[in-house]
Amino acid sequence: MGVTKTDQYKDEDNKLAALLKVLGHPARIAILQYIINQKACICNDLVEELGLAQATISQHLKELKAIGIIQGSIAGKSVCYCIDEQVWRQYQAEFNAFFNQDVQVNQCC
Repeated sequence: MGVTKTDQYKDEDNKLAALLKVLGHPARIAILQYIINQKACICNDLVEELGLAQATISQHLKELKAIGIIQGSIAGKSVCYCIDEQVWRQYQAEFNAFFNQDVQVNQCC
């Protein structure tokens, strides 16, 4: 979708679409699952865990960080990431609100 077209949609719709676009890659889902399962910040061990190149991991982390779902800090060569719980809860609420809508099909197809 062109950048100029997004202004015709509600902010909530654009935000949810951005989230779904970022979550549309299985490596990003795997990264989030790994961080969640650690129940702590993770530092520099995603390459071994996921079997992807460091550059690939870095690009996926950049995308996740851009939508705010993870936060990170850099201390020397150590880069640590964790889930931003506040942003996670916001996205969780928006996602649930979208899928909890009552759908009634009128047998048209």
